[in-house]
Amino acid sequence: MKAWHFGNTTVRSPFRLRDGLVALASSQLQGNLHGRDQEIAFRRVLGECGVVELGEDETYSVGRKWRSALSKLGFLYPTISSSLGFSQAEIGPVDTITPNGWRLVRAETVPAMQECFLRSLAAHYIPSPVERDFNFPVFSPLRHTLSVMLELERQTGEGHINFIEMALVVQLTSSEDDLQSVISRVLELRSRRDDAPNRRQFDNAAREEAAEYYDYQPTTFNDYADTNFRYIKATGLVKSKGRGISLAPEKHVFIQKLVQDKSTPDSDKTYFVNLCKGASLPTDNKEQALSVLDDLLQQLNKRSIPFDISDKPVNSPAEIAVIRHNIEGLLAEKNEEEYANKQAAEWEEITAYMELISNPRRSKTLSNGEEIKVPQAEVPAYFEWVLWRAFLAIDSLVNKPYEARRFKIDQDFLPVGTAPGNGPDLIFEFDDYVLVVEVTLTTNSRQEAAEGEPVRRHVANLVIEHQARTGKPVYGLFIANKIDSNTAETFRIGVWYTNDDSKMKLDIIPVKLESFKFFFEALFKSGTIQIQLIRDLLEKCGSIRTAHEAPAWKREIEHIFATQGAQV
Repeated sequence: MKAWHFGNTTVRSPFRLRDGLVALASSQLQGNLHGRDQEIAFRRVLGECGVVELGEDETYSVGRKWRSALSKLGFLYPTISSSLGFSQAEIGPVDTITPNGWRLVRAETVPAMQECFLRSLAAHYIPSPVERDFNFPVFSPLRHTLSVMLELERQTGEGHINFIEMALVVQLTSSEDDLQSVISRVLELRSRRDDAPNRRQFDNAAREEAAEYYDYQPTTFNDYADTNFRYIKATGLVKSKGRGISLAPEKHVFIQKLVQDKSTPDSDKTYFVNLCKGASLPTDNKEQALSVLDDLLQQLNKRSIPFDISDKPVNSPAEIAVIRHNIEGLLAEKNEEEYANKQAAEWEEITAYMELISNPRRSKTLSNGEEIKVPQAEVPAYFEWVLWRAFLAIDSLVNKPYEARRFKIDQDFLPVGTAPGNGPDLIFEFDDYVLVVEVTLTTNSRQEAAEGEPVRRHVANLVIEHQARTGKPVYGLFIANKIDSNTAETFRIGVWYTNDDSKMKLDIIPVKLESFKFFFEALFKSGTIQIQLIRDLLEKCGSIRTAHEAPAWKREIEHIFATQGAQV
């Protein structure tokens, strides 16, 4: 049995594919991505849009791999071989964005993006005209995985598979395998692992044994499993559970209906058409859409979330979808509020993530044995995310957790990209003041050019807004791994002129992430978690700005953070 995987192991974060597609849509390269020069040009476009790091590599492999990843998932029309018996024109112009690709480009919310990935993976079958090198009948990897999870739920009470179970069982089976035999293999592996004195050693030994049997490198199982987990989570149908995945409760009825579809494409042409258009979903049918809606209404009722459907039309799948998306939004907000309430208990994990961002290492093992990572391509997003979590942990917020962040999150509360431009990264409103938090990974002299004007503008806009609406003072906190002195000088002067040339004083404090981490950790170790301490700290740092030039002011800020941390 050959192992299978969704998506592309080169582009492991599915949501980055949307960023690449958006970059392509705004370029002149659509329809012209083949050939060395065009692939280099595509790489350059991806780099200029911040999707990939250009570095010094001038090869064309990046452009080729991204084109391949987008085509495989049906977001770009693939090249149609003449041997298939139908023409390119019958599918669509090569290297141009498909209907499902445009759906993804235009998606503005995470649920809308997830639906695009769901339609893509639901249309993905193997073997296929794209992936022929398999020796089993055509099947849907998505439906197979979900069927395994549903059956595990029926037998054990929980629809959950862990990482090693995906790596060594699920991705090495297909719908040709008897479902009960697959479940038996999963449970047998789980039992042996539970009984093992050291689970990490067990996993390593199990991978080595499988590598010899299947003639793979041991790391291949992990690479495929990691990619499979990332792409299936991008559908919104599952959520993380430890180092595994479990069925999303709010999607349970939908999943049951999805796996009931046992059909396969009747031709290669049908496969390409469905892949590029995006698969039909159960909720495209009115009767099934109503069934899913009824389940969601019951979930609202169980959680005592009010929602009145009496005046809303339900005459078509599209009308039902509007209601369904509203309900899913309400459930997501409730879940996020519950997540926010748990953050104080997660302060050690939050601190560990700060350490990973300030340290080139991208993984760390927590005291409970759990390993956490910051994906290399997602460090900027994780930087914003961990500061959001930090202030959720400190608590005392007047605004809601989803009002405090401007970046999007998925069902696991993980970041989906960074905050969009033209506004602050994070806004935290408290009873008597407002805090704007801005972060950057830029550490050199470009920092001031990239951040000096936008950060001051964002803080100034919030000052104007809150002076009129709440009367609360607004402070800015600028956090980076290293503060450039030119940036510090801009904030030390702390001036902004409005359109009518009125002069506005701004209180923006630049501080290293390491210093903030020390203070944050000290708050929780001491049990003295008071938001007023943050304000006192900011005012103390601000009060000495006129007594020092930028380099000395930076050092004094670090000293104040260290001293205050030691005293709490």
